Amino acid sequence: MSSLPELEETPAPRPVAPAHAIELAGSFQFGGHRLAYTEFGAGDAVVVLTHGILFTRRMHAPLARALASEGFRVVTLDLLGHGDSDRPTESWLYSMPAFAEQTVALLDHLGVDRAVVGGTSLGANVTLEVAVTAPDRVRGLIVEMPVLDNALVGGLLTFGSLLFAARFVPLSVRLVGALARLVPHGNQWVDVVTDTLDQRPASLAALLHGVFFGRIAPPKSVRSEIRLPALVIGHQRDPIHPFGDADTLAADLPEAEFLHARSPVELRLDPARLTDAITAFVRRRYEG
Repeated sequence: MSSLPELEETPAPRPVAPAHAIELAGSFQFGGHRLAYTEFGAGDAVVVLTHGILFTRRMHAPLARALASEGFRVVTLDLLGHGDSDRPTESWLYSMPAFAEQTVALLDHLGVDRAVVGGTSLGANVTLEVAVTAPDRVRGLIVEMPVLDNALVGGLLTFGSLLFAARFVPLSVRLVGALARLVPHGNQWVDVVTDTLDQRPASLAALLHGVFFGRIAPPKSVRSEIRLPALVIGHQRDPIHPFGDADTLAADLPEAEFLHARSPVELRLDPARLTDAITAFVRRRYEG
């Protein structure tokens, strides 16, 4: 009686994650410095998001995941001096135009010809600079909480004290950073706050000096020439991001639509309405 041949065991196929669940961290070199980013999702319809000053790319992770779930490839970038990117101590390296160059360099690194570019606060102004310097690389703009003329006093009062502390009381910055690193990670917004508090005095001082003593935003005459579809998001009761700046910007941009947020934290804590509006805007940029 012949025995049956032994069957080779075939390993069970590994489950493949859906495209929208893909999250990949990466980095690239630009200007001699390392810049870190994270990709969410996959595909040819690309969105690039940049963060507020002292924040990191982590702040846009929920929005990035929401957009990725709708079929978009979203890339969040740590600008120079933030998050996992390098933090040099020369103030001349930090400016809105320099951050715009880094954003375009990210597109080059990824091999992306055109993308929807957006950001919050500092990132909003960087988005405007990208529109000025490389309009041919942009399908549309998402500008949340822009910082224009009405915000300068509030910004200087808020960040001037941080600049003073970083320059003259660096131990205080180091102490706050050390305490932040002791907080366990795992909660989205706790992590965002602790990331923001984890600063290095010399690079923090250079960053603030470079940003606030340089060009904050394109002037009105230049903004009126930005002929790209834009979604401008503003809110009231915030001296650093006055409603008047967002409203003025929406009027300055020839192809802008304005979205009135209920509060500075609506997109963070109650995001459904604004996320739906942002998703619809991005979809129109790729369907048109």
